[in-house]
Amino acid sequence: MKTVRIVVMAWCFLSAASFAAAQSQAPTATAQVNTIFSGAEGKYEAAPDTAVLHLDISSQQDTSRAAYERVAAAADQVRDVLRKSGLDPKAAQIGFYAVQPVYDWKNPKHRVLGYRVTTSVTLKLRDFTKIGPILDQLSNIEDTQNQTMNYTLEEVDQAKAKAAEDALKKARNQAASVATAGGRSLGELLYASVDVNQPVIVPLIRPNVMARATAAAEAAPTEDFTPQNVTITAHVNAMFALK
Repeated sequence: MKTVRIVVMAWCFLSAASFAAAQSQAPTATAQVNTIFSGAEGKYEAAPDTAVLHLDISSQQDTSRAAYERVAAAADQVRDVLRKSGLDPKAAQIGFYAVQPVYDWKNPKHRVLGYRVTTSVTLKLRDFTKIGPILDQLSNIEDTQNQTMNYTLEEVDQAKAKAAEDALKKARNQAASVATAGGRSLGELLYASVDVNQPVIVPLIRPNVMARATAAAEAAPTEDFTPQNVTITAHVNAMFALK
């Protein structure tokens, strides 16, 4: 009696992009007899647990000292807003601080017209009910600009595990289907590799000029809406034994 050796390779990808990515991330394990190799994408949607608020504080004045004083005064107002909202000002983080001369480029000598001082502030909130009131108050500070807000998931480990579990389940189902079609049955898992990805969420930008004009008359733009879920994706490459 002859021994029949079967090596089955099963690949399934959701898109051309994921196919290319999977090729670059596929394991280097050599195909073995009586095994089947399968790759699949999985995902898990989780409610965000953190809102990230960002704003710049910037002022241009004739002297760097005057610009610094304007920015410092605006920063004090930001700290006051946080205190009134029941937050410790230390919860906010400074991203950068810059002092830049502003030149008259129409003048051949590039005369200095003034100086611009800019700094950025980032605040993470777990209490989403504070978002609207804080955004409104910050928008009324004259030297703040470029307000942005986005939701994210910081406690992400459980969501990653769920996404990987979904991917492995799909990979197993695909491998089982191919094995059945070949007159075999699926055995134990021999090897698996996992690649998990958390996409970057485009922030909501809120121009201060519009915000100041409408803040007193309208509700915050995020009021009564549900925060967008964060989608965690995972790609699993798995090798199973064939019975």
